Amino acid sequence: MSLTHFTKLRSFALIALLGASLAPLVSCGRSRVSSSKPTSAFTSDKQLVVLDFSHSLPEAATGGGFIPPPPSATYAGLLGRLKLASDNVAAAGFFVRFGSASLSWAQTEELSRWFLELRKGERPVVCHADELGNASYWLASAACDQLWLSPAGGIEGVGIAGQSVYLKGLLDRFKVKAEFLHMGRYKSAAETFTRDTPSEASIEAMGAVLASMRDTWLAGLEAGRPGGKVAKAMEDGPWDATSAKQEGLIDYTGYESEAREALKTLTSASEFVRPGGKEEDEQAASSQLTQVLRALGGAEETLSPHVAVLPAEGGINMTSSGGLSNDGIAADQFIKTVRTLRDDEAVKAVVLRIDSPGGSALASDLMWHELMQLRKKKPLIASVGGMAASGGYYLACASQRIFSERTSIVGSIGVLGGKIMLGEALAEYGVNTYTFVASDAPGAEQRAAYLSPFTAWNDETRAKVQKQMASIYDLFLARVAEGRSLPVAAIAQVAEGRIWSGAQGKDNGLVDELGGLGDAIEFAKKEAGLPPDSPFSIETSGPTLLEMLGLEEQADEAEVLAQLGKLRAIRPAWAALLPAALATLEEPSGFLGTPYRFHLQSLSPLLTGDTHVLAFPFAFAAH
Repeated sequence: MSLTHFTKLRSFALIALLGASLAPLVSCGRSRVSSSKPTSAFTSDKQLVVLDFSHSLPEAATGGGFIPPPPSATYAGLLGRLKLASDNVAAAGFFVRFGSASLSWAQTEELSRWFLELRKGERPVVCHADELGNASYWLASAACDQLWLSPAGGIEGVGIAGQSVYLKGLLDRFKVKAEFLHMGRYKSAAETFTRDTPSEASIEAMGAVLASMRDTWLAGLEAGRPGGKVAKAMEDGPWDATSAKQEGLIDYTGYESEAREALKTLTSASEFVRPGGKEEDEQAASSQLTQVLRALGGAEETLSPHVAVLPAEGGINMTSSGGLSNDGIAADQFIKTVRTLRDDEAVKAVVLRIDSPGGSALASDLMWHELMQLRKKKPLIASVGGMAASGGYYLACASQRIFSERTSIVGSIGVLGGKIMLGEALAEYGVNTYTFVASDAPGAEQRAAYLSPFTAWNDETRAKVQKQMASIYDLFLARVAEGRSLPVAAIAQVAEGRIWSGAQGKDNGLVDELGGLGDAIEFAKKEAGLPPDSPFSIETSGPTLLEMLGLEEQADEAEVLAQLGKLRAIRPAWAALLPAALATLEEPSGFLGTPYRFHLQSLSPLLTGDTHVLAFPFAFAAH
């Protein structure tokens, strides 16, 4: 993978307009940053490279709150920085800051391989963490010649498990009824609402996936710290810092400053720098404010031939939520970006980086079609992050080749449809509904109100919905078969809504190669006939600045300035929010963290009139 990468901006300018007194906006053009290959700024072999994993690494430079991260702060951007760091032969050693790192299993798996290769050299790697979990410790075991842990920290090594929540008892208590249909024995997303416990099919599928992930995890721990002791301890925690040292999970307890001093002693070096060779405390040239100002200028640069990385992260919907929030994958914005990449002569190949539980069936199919059109013109390679499930796999199968980590989740080829009915529950509180129907034909009321949360389905309506779902399921199978160049019958055998780990997906023909984003980028370069050191860009598919301002792309300067005037009028209220927003760029964690947010996004089309979704079965996070 090339040590250089390009980044693109779409939305940061709005933040500057709200939080600072800048000149009136003249141009809202898309901008590409860092279009030349960076060169090393190391001046001697007495410098130590700092690699920071203490912040989250989103796949896409959109969504996640008031201020989305810059493209350079995405996972793809990190891979570029790591390559830059390792290629600087003047670096005497590496310091890895873990903090309380939170990485996906797929990211951890790829990064672990990278660090194991790095440690084959003679430059030491010293790491410090405040606390580590199952996945982050896997990375630490692979990355570190010395691993330090804060005295008050700990290691949550408790083995791998997944949890699902079942709400039927609660809904029954309030007389709320859930009516869902599904195509595929394992398509069990609605079990959250329709059951008190998982079905046998759910237990079978989830058990197999977790067992596959565990095998990969234990093998990774053994590769990082051979001997078998660490792998056993990581299923027998949690451990405080002192106990972790006794168990051989870490080498030292101490603070970050002490770990840095240890690296200095090992290398006789004293200066800590960022991957590019600049002093660690120096403001980066690609800081958010700098990128904002460049975006405001509308600078367009001519790019050399390159591979474009297009992240697709979150639930799938027809349109974006609008405003300052751009969570999930919106078909309208995504399609615009795909068409731009298809027609951009500088883009010689595209890597679709997917981390999605699915969502709208209609949106998935529309995006699949556009990806297939792109595939006809240039290589399209898919790289699976945490998951490409349901609608996410719908997108992945449009590519010529699918890369996945062993711990990724793929498949879930099935369809879900239904609704939550509130009529009986509201009637308990004196709230009643009456349906006025224009036609007096038999069954007219049921047909007209079939999406209403106040009207239950009759047998005829239920049968028609089931027929619709069967049609969408058949289409899903056909799309996968076409993309994978396999018979529909072969896809049907591994469908039925069942989820698979990446390793299982490889065995079942749903995945072509076991590998990470870096491997997919290298493969795309070869397919496009590009040299190994050619750059790659990190794309965004969120709304443009004009769209965030509520304007059309054809808006003239007067319309833009008028809209900015409205924003400036409420600037004091927004300005009060900026410090906290700027300080909190990470994804949320815990019960309402990324996996649960993505799951809600994948089901949200049901709340906006979409009748069928291709969604991952669970709000699932493996720990």
